[in-house]
Amino acid sequence: MKETVHFTKMQGAGNDYIYVDTQQYDIPDPEKAAIAWSAYHTGIGSDGLVLIGKPQDGRRADYSMRIFNADGSEAMMCGNASRCIGKYLYEKGLTQKDTIRLETLSGIKILKLHLQDNKKVVESVTVDMLKPKLENPEQFIGPSVLEADGRKFEGTYVCMGNPHFVTFVDDIDTIDIAHYGKILERDKAFPQRCNIEFAQVTDTDVIRTRVWERGSGITMACGTGACATAVAAALTKRAGRKSSIVMDGGTLEIEYSEADDHVYMTGPAAFAFEGEIQVEV
Repeated sequence: MKETVHFTKMQGAGNDYIYVDTQQYDIPDPEKAAIAWSAYHTGIGSDGLVLIGKPQDGRRADYSMRIFNADGSEAMMCGNASRCIGKYLYEKGLTQKDTIRLETLSGIKILKLHLQDNKKVVESVTVDMLKPKLENPEQFIGPSVLEADGRKFEGTYVCMGNPHFVTFVDDIDTIDIAHYGKILERDKAFPQRCNIEFAQVTDTDVIRTRVWERGSGITMACGTGACATAVAAALTKRAGRKSSIVMDGGTLEIEYSEADDHVYMTGPAAFAFEGEIQVEV
């Protein structure tokens, strides 16, 4: 039997996902749905599927988020998607709060909504991405210099709930990130595969970054990847604690706070379109 599901397509800095409110619709096989719906020529087209639902612990969180990449694999966290959820919940009237606690597989994230137009529109969202982890043998077993098709990449591992390997290059506009990213994602240094960021400092505290996402391939932007890039730049003294991460889909402002070591990400969120699609139930 098939059921009609209402979906919303949203994007944050070009990182586009399909959003479904599971309080209204049941998605029994999200992995299968993510693969089918994410296809650009035969489905809706997206970087993946995001399910908005009730949290397991309603005392600690307001809503929950589950993310499935275009290949059906489940992600632990997505910064761009979390900002879009903030806008979705507020502008669709599901909450009147301007601070939302969002339950994810990598912990509770705090969304701070920046409102305009007499508090009717969410202009941007700041997400407290918590403390980055610089060591996690379940995700990274080294070394810091990896090789892909004869080229060496020196990088910094940063876990923002999901694994990232940030490598600074001098040819950001011409490097074949699809070729090298695909190889590096599955390097034996990463037991769970890895998101790969290719970055280049272009001005003081301005970093141009291109992304190969684990499970999705090249994406226009990656919120956790922007955070990881900013952390790596600060740790290697390439930038300060506040930096602008310029991605293909837009710019995210990142602060790696000295006060609490948390990473704060601020950026836009936008609706693209809405529609209906059928799902097997």
